[in-house]
Amino acid sequence: MKKPVVAGIIFVLIVLGVIIYSSMNLAKFRVEVCMQFNGRTNCKTASAVSEEFAQQTATANACGEIAFGVTETVACEHAVPAKVTRLK
Repeated sequence: MKKPVVAGIIFVLIVLGVIIYSSMNLAKFRVEVCMQFNGRTNCKTASAVSEEFAQQTATANACGEIAFGVTETVACEHAVPAKVTRLK
């Protein structure tokens, strides 16, 4: 085989390896956050390598569905969660 073909095959195998490795469940923390904002409530679950990042992600996801516009979204994300449940 020619060198460019071998290099291409090796590159594809490396990319596939990275994709498979990153898709494995490396998250150690799983958190459910319920947010109440402007009379609306939403709960979301997120997983991450740290509990703080999992909670931030779940909060942002919950606020994304109940807040409208940038100003409301920022206000919602900085509000105190109605409920935080550590699942893992």
